[in-house]
Amino acid sequence: IPAARIRHDPPPGSATEQDVIDIEAREDKLYELIDGVLLEKAMGYYEAYLASLLARLIGNYADQRDLGIVAGADGTLRLLPQQVRIPDVSFVSWERLPGRRLPAEPIPSLVPDLIVEVISAGNTPEEMERKRREYLDAGVRMIWYVYPATHTVCVYTDSGQMTELRRDDVLEGGDVLPGFRLPLADLFAVPRQET
Repeated sequence: IPAARIRHDPPPGSATEQDVIDIEAREDKLYELIDGVLLEKAMGYYEAYLASLLARLIGNYADQRDLGIVAGADGTLRLLPQQVRIPDVSFVSWERLPGRRLPAEPIPSLVPDLIVEVISAGNTPEEMERKRREYLDAGVRMIWYVYPATHTVCVYTDSGQMTELRRDDVLEGGDVLPGFRLPLADLFAVPRQET
């Protein structure tokens, strides 16, 4: 993980969930918490656009079929003890929300069915591998890693399968979002990122 993304106040190893909440309220910055270390969320403008587009498409689909809820890139989650993650998009089915009630706390213990991460230049392969393992260990059923630079998406499932999709392929929701289909050519259509 690039050292520039690690916060040193509070000192690494001593940070808490309350620090995550306080920094967001005071500085409007998002930090994940990993083993007491605050790690700034990496996301560029184009990546934020793609995450917002996916959140809208997934959210509309889920709303029309009454499947569950979608949160965007500031939806903090406690997936495992001492681990606060902020996926770019998360979908939680009604089955995982007792009584269809959203948790009131700012960092709920809530495991989404689907997590989407749009990979930024500041994300390292090691960081994303650890996130993938944590997500699956916590019980996430499907993960989409979206790579804007190569116009590809890697789909991971809780069965241990990984499928890499290219621009001419179709991204599908599988058992998590039955019937959801998104041609990657549409996802990566205009507007395009400047090079």
